[in-house]
Amino acid sequence: MAEHEEKHEETLMEKITEKIHGHDSSSSSSSDDEDNKPSESSIKSNVFRLFGREKPVHQVLGGGKPADIFLWRNKKISAGALGVATVIWVLFELLEYYLLTLVCHLLILALAILFLWSNATTFINKSPPRIPEVQIPKEPVLEFAQALRFEINRAFAVLRDIASGRDLKKFLSVIAGLWVLSIVGSWCNFLTLFYIVFVLLHSVPVLYEKYEDKVDSFSEKAMHEIKKQYAVFDAKVLSKIPRGPLKEKKKD
Repeated sequence: MAEHEEKHEETLMEKITEKIHGHDSSSSSSSDDEDNKPSESSIKSNVFRLFGREKPVHQVLGGGKPADIFLWRNKKISAGALGVATVIWVLFELLEYYLLTLVCHLLILALAILFLWSNATTFINKSPPRIPEVQIPKEPVLEFAQALRFEINRAFAVLRDIASGRDLKKFLSVIAGLWVLSIVGSWCNFLTLFYIVFVLLHSVPVLYEKYEDKVDSFSEKAMHEIKKQYAVFDAKVLSKIPRGPLKEKKKD
């Protein structure tokens, strides 16, 4: 009996120790997982993103319906917008149609069809066409005006900051961008340039979202090379340019 009681006590002690060890191992594994989580998040936060963005591409484009159109969330609407822009470009650029002439011809056609239809209903005993009352809503116009005003004011602030001479790097980049834009403008007119930008907005964001990791890794290498070349240019040229008035010599 005594031996049986001793064996029972030993088995109880073994079970208790196993539970303690199991709890320790599970707590240690959970603590290890918690330790690994911040490291993974820190790795994700340290990933290079193009133009230093921290938000998804959809939010960078402003979110909402415009971003959905540019990223082809609704293929019918995106294809329709691109098709309308293509038709406008073909009419005004290839066929050399004028805006006022097109508007007048469309109004003549629409009014003629509605007028004839309204008068023909009296002879064929059918109800006349229902012509809806078209009114421009106030809220979308105000929202668009406010957004346009905000962007124009921000552009003016950037230009003022550049003209103040505080950032030479930003000044050179803006001058280079305007110079490239002037060259592109000499190649084509405003409508063609607008159409090119519209097509790029419908193609570049969706392709970037699809191949985001590859583009970011390539752009990271390109940015390192650009910074290296700029450092050489700064050391050899920009650092030798005098800035501000010369300091007067101290009197003895």
